[in-house]
Amino acid sequence: MEIKYNAEPGAFAPEYQTSGAAGADVRAFIGEDVCIDPGERRLIPTGLSVEIPEGFEIQVRPRSGLALRQGITVLNTPGTIDADYRGSVGIVLVNLGNERFIVHPGDRIAQFVVAPVIHADFRAVSSLSETGRGAGGYGSTGAV
Repeated sequence: MEIKYNAEPGAFAPEYQTSGAAGADVRAFIGEDVCIDPGERRLIPTGLSVEIPEGFEIQVRPRSGLALRQGITVLNTPGTIDADYRGSVGIVLVNLGNERFIVHPGDRIAQFVVAPVIHADFRAVSSLSETGRGAGGYGSTGAV
């Protein structure tokens, strides 16, 4: 599948790090270091805009190493880039760790995963079918 993109001068193309990778790494397009204090969120530009084929989306996901080692994640994970969006892509990072995190120009900050989109036909009904779980919500299926 082909995903077309525009890159500002000096921005990096999304890049798969291995042949089996589901996500293509995306890099920070910033002119200087950006500090993210614990509990803080920042919009980090990528310098990219994309053209996604109809029927697909790009999911913006965290990088597992940043999440594990520094507590850095994508706040609205997975973020969605819709097929009809043509603007600049920014990544909302949040620091859930205990120490200040520094984003350097060109750092790998997130991943793009291309995924199919299915549009549902939402239909209002007067009742729903019964299941064994019923209306049981959070934690209703038992302990881990």
